[in-house]
Amino acid sequence: MLRLIFYSILLTIFTPTQAPAEQGTQHKTKNVLQLQDAISEALVSNPGLARMGSQAKALAQKPSQAETLPDPHLSLNARNLPTDSFNLEQEPMTQIQIGIMQSFPFPGKLALKKETAQFQAQAAEKSVSETRLFLIRQVKTRWWSIFKNDRALEIIQQNKALLTQFVEIAQTKYKVGKGLQQDVLLAQLELSKLLDLEITLYAKRRKAEAALNGLLNRATNQSIRLPDIVSETLPPMPNEKRLLQDYKKDRPLLAAVKDRIFAARSRLSLAKKGFEPDFKLGAVYGYRDGQNPGRGDRSDFVSLLFSMNLPVYGKTKQSKAIDQRLDELTTARWSLSEQQKQIEAEISSALASYRQLSDQVSLFKTGIIPQAKQTVASMLSGYQVNKVDFLNLVRAQLTLYNFEIQYWKTLSEANMTLAQLAHVVGKEQINAK
Repeated sequence: MLRLIFYSILLTIFTPTQAPAEQGTQHKTKNVLQLQDAISEALVSNPGLARMGSQAKALAQKPSQAETLPDPHLSLNARNLPTDSFNLEQEPMTQIQIGIMQSFPFPGKLALKKETAQFQAQAAEKSVSETRLFLIRQVKTRWWSIFKNDRALEIIQQNKALLTQFVEIAQTKYKVGKGLQQDVLLAQLELSKLLDLEITLYAKRRKAEAALNGLLNRATNQSIRLPDIVSETLPPMPNEKRLLQDYKKDRPLLAAVKDRIFAARSRLSLAKKGFEPDFKLGAVYGYRDGQNPGRGDRSDFVSLLFSMNLPVYGKTKQSKAIDQRLDELTTARWSLSEQQKQIEAEISSALASYRQLSDQVSLFKTGIIPQAKQTVASMLSGYQVNKVDFLNLVRAQLTLYNFEIQYWKTLSEANMTLAQLAHVVGKEQINAK
């Protein structure tokens, strides 16, 4: 019986942690959420992205409004009515007037208002693209977070089975007088620890699942099932020099900041035109009833109107407006410089993290985990003939279990780092060259 248990433990140790390919293929037919499908669904359904798109469409309607003259004013007046009779014929000054008045901003002001609105609309469009890239990054991050928790839970299930068999071995050896009761208690304690960790991982998975559902505009309690098998091959290290060049032309955030700089320039030019007066032109037709003494019917009147504003408060109004717009332009320029430095720092930091994670994935896969499996198998054989104590056997198995979980965690974090790099540079996917 002990020999059968030992053989089953060895088989479990050297069985790959991922499910067989046939099982992964079967899951594809059962609403398994592939990463690319999650991204596509988010781009169609995410309410935040839809909100940004609607906002950009709204701002796109402003340029034509900004370049259009103000609406003319129509006036209807009854002037100089005698209050004793309200008779239109009594006084020669009485008139019924109809008039129209049109405002004309100083030449160039409307063009600058249109230009400002166009740059603001373009910045909004770039912000939609930026939100789109950030959404893709979030989906990838949540998806890989769920995936690593799934693999950890799968490894825990395997180790629970192993520790259960360890308990059986310890109990059997204890019953025949070849083992210690403390070995049984130790195995049971480690099994309880695994159960505690399993509860924690289920909670973490649920949180990541709720977050991904939110990004996909699904019910937050909807169950998500991921594939059991993914590519474990990481792409080579992207070229840092090329990335530091690409982000300047590809990152929508920078393009939006540049458009805001152009809009600030237009507002500054418009503020400088604040010293130039605006005009109003109008015409009024006045109808008069009644007759002049001995001269026939009273003549109607036509009045032409012209007015302009006088910038007499230039020091406290127009000059301050220019100072304000100049400070806004300076702020926008500093914002561009700040964003560039932050992006460059994030690129360098992410590349350093990716290099470390990629090396660790390779080390776990080709070195540490195979060696740990051989160590457990060797100790298991030694324990069978009483050459290895039970404590060291359990520790070796727990070390292997920790390495396997760390492998999937590192692989997932490497893919999250690639998602971060793609977003920072302004691409949906990083292609190493």
